[in-house]
Amino acid sequence: MVGSAESMVSISRPPADVWAVVGDFGGLAGWMPGVDASRLDGDFRVLSVLGMEITEKLIKRDDAERVLEYSIVESPLAAEHHLGKVQVFDEGDGSRVTWQVEVEPDHLTDLLAGTYQQALDALKSHLEES
Repeated sequence: MVGSAESMVSISRPPADVWAVVGDFGGLAGWMPGVDASRLDGDFRVLSVLGMEITEKLIKRDDAERVLEYSIVESPLAAEHHLGKVQVFDEGDGSRVTWQVEVEPDHLTDLLAGTYQQALDALKSHLEES
């Protein structure tokens, strides 16, 4: 069964500034807690996370819509299906960032949603304190 969830944060920075960080598919190690290293290999990024290696594939990157979609293709989590979508929206004088996940088996939903919320909170601190 497929589970889905959405994490969200508001950031007091213009969407273009937020997208410059979020839209960098290879840049997670610069702001996401637990990501020790990130390297790109074509449309794939390989993450070193807490002693594990996770490989993700870029599905879509749209600068006009400020959206990034990717899928975990190799991970110790053994997800049968994974689709992540990060998007930056205008919100008043700042931005709203959402991180949606669709994953099977669905028992991974809460784990990933929590991880993504921690990442968004770290992104907010990273951008608002820089």
